[in-house]
Amino acid sequence: MKMTDPHQAYVQILQKLTDQKATADHAASLLEKRFSNPAPRKEATVLLVDELDLLWTRKQNVMYNLFDWPTRRHARLVVLAIANTMDLPERIMINRVASRLGLTRMSFQPYSFRQLQQIITSRLNKVKAFEEDALQLVSRKVAALSGDARRCLDICRRATEICEHSSQPSDTGLVGMSHVMEALEEMFSSSYITAIRCASLQEQLFLRSIIAEFRRLGLEEATFQQVFVQHQALCRVEGMQPISVSEGLAICQRLGACRLLLLEPSRLDLLLRVRLNVSQDDVLYALKED
Repeated sequence: MKMTDPHQAYVQILQKLTDQKATADHAASLLEKRFSNPAPRKEATVLLVDELDLLWTRKQNVMYNLFDWPTRRHARLVVLAIANTMDLPERIMINRVASRLGLTRMSFQPYSFRQLQQIITSRLNKVKAFEEDALQLVSRKVAALSGDARRCLDICRRATEICEHSSQPSDTGLVGMSHVMEALEEMFSSSYITAIRCASLQEQLFLRSIIAEFRRLGLEEATFQQVFVQHQALCRVEGMQPISVSEGLAICQRLGACRLLLLEPSRLDLLLRVRLNVSQDDVLYALKED
């Protein structure tokens, strides 16, 4: 299920369970009744919530309900949640939400080179479409950046398209190193990559600070103040002179002007909300290669 707002989770869950359509508020009310009241022959429901961090709201009422409903006597509901950070409850959840979480947690490390290679191979379903060296290149490149399997598959998909439309197919007729290299070059040579590489040292450091803060929070958004604290720490680590708040806000504006950042409109203070307008992989790649 894809949602543009956390409260749409209520709408989607209700529709999957009952085929009913309702507004977010009405759906939340109907789900509250469903999981609170006894019913004859009520079937158990297992709800898998991926990207849990994206359901975060200031009041955290969506998360609270999702983890409170299974505690109801007649709910017959099990919630399995997946998040990018192991300690998400302690980091961003208020006590009333964290207290509703079960104690069973499983930690999954980023995919390694060999795991990514295995994922690609399984997706190919025993079809010999890639040269072995080409598969290794994709897997190693992505494993070195983020271990994101989706990015791996995107690169493979694009390399396949390049191979299909190539006027000079490889000797083996398979997707080869040259096709993968071209796909990698396309994906990591956008105007955004160029802008990051041409940015000043402090601007690049600010982008690194944003990624560090996003990973600390387990979210894809932070306030300028939160990022600025990370930036000050990175300056000390790199042996650079820390910048002032006004200089930091100016950097934020410049990065927003070239569309590397999405900034909260009509606001320029410590509580300014900041998001990346490019993937973290792109930022890491640009800075790694710089």
